[in-house]
Amino acid sequence: MSKPNRNAGLDPESRFHEIYRNLTTYEFPWDFNQALSFALFRTYAVPSIGSLLDATGAFTETTQKRYDDTSILLEVPLLQGFDSAEGKAAIRRINQMHRMYDISNDDFRYVLSTFVVVPQRWIQAYGWRQLTDDELLASVRYYQALGRHMGIKDIPATYGEFETLMDSYEAEHFAFDAGGRRVADATMDLLASFYPSFAKPAVELFSRCLMDEPLLAAFRYPEPGSLARKLSVGALRGRARLLAVLPPRRKPQFVHDMPRIRSYPNGFDINSMGTFTPGCPVPHTAPEKSAPQQ
Repeated sequence: MSKPNRNAGLDPESRFHEIYRNLTTYEFPWDFNQALSFALFRTYAVPSIGSLLDATGAFTETTQKRYDDTSILLEVPLLQGFDSAEGKAAIRRINQMHRMYDISNDDFRYVLSTFVVVPQRWIQAYGWRQLTDDELLASVRYYQALGRHMGIKDIPATYGEFETLMDSYEAEHFAFDAGGRRVADATMDLLASFYPSFAKPAVELFSRCLMDEPLLAAFRYPEPGSLARKLSVGALRGRARLLAVLPPRRKPQFVHDMPRIRSYPNGFDINSMGTFTPGCPVPHTAPEKSAPQQ
């Protein structure tokens, strides 16, 4: 007997936010967290993105905090809504950070496309069930809304357009960059730190097994081998089969409650999260503006 789908009957056009929140907190919390982490990881292989992240130092010197800040600031609008005081504060902080640097609209669109496409492909490969057409549409509508709040222009209109954008952008721009490799290495080290130290080699191997060849080549990471890939994929698909027969989740799983989030044991203040203009090491084509006080 299949599990009931809490999104059944919800209109993806008018209730996309609720549908996507259900996917990430009830239906696939671990899967979406992993997929979105890999989505961001892919962006490091674009030199204009990876080199910028390396230059800021945030991803290599304070990797844990940057991971936590990114996770929480993206989760707050999801849980509280784009129009809530908390949601607006989180998006304002995201936009303030991005305005400190010269980031092209093309790079913004690419990053947004990874948030749409990578989770869908992850669920297709490793999910305990597939997303319905309405759930996929809801995820598209959610990130279109997020993109508009971030001021991104020419946002794709459909999942197919997002997919084409991501694949073509990576084919054109994936390349080795020393800064991007440093950011990738720091992220891999952070991932390994979530497990006992003796497991680090296995965690790194497992992570590489989930990377496609163009991504491995862009970072000059060694190919893990067909046996390791088969075992890794088999483990994830075995997990999916187990989840499919377990009772449905009754309580939501929030990212900010996960043990991987370590920077704010006593709670967090949205307005003080992230990075601020003073000390910014990256040159701008226009004068810098200090982040307004909240």
